[in-house]
Amino acid sequence: MGDDGIVKRLKVIVKEHGGQVGLASAIGVDQGFISKVINHKQEMSYYLISKLCFQLKYSPEWLILGTGDKKINKTDGAKLITEIQMLRTEVDILHARMRAYEIELNELKDKLPGKQAV
Repeated sequence: MGDDGIVKRLKVIVKEHGGQVGLASAIGVDQGFISKVINHKQEMSYYLISKLCFQLKYSPEWLILGTGDKKINKTDGAKLITEIQMLRTEVDILHARMRAYEIELNELKDKLPGKQAV
């Protein structure tokens, strides 16, 4: 999630909160964490996105994709946040399934004569 568009929008949020220190204070993270993301030394994480969306009510669609309204409408906010949480859970489940299939595939490859696991 470390693409330039997300970082550009993060910089807009930083400016709106009076700088990195102000934003860090507003969402309860270390200023260095925000600096690393802005300087491409760390990926934009689900943790930071969730802080910006949950606490400051920025729209996940705007933050991630650059489309739609910048801020979450109060009536839509809870619904969007719930959807983000559900999608994150689905992604975690898919990653776990993928790891399980990779293990199973390697076990099957080990059983083949003269074949090595990848």
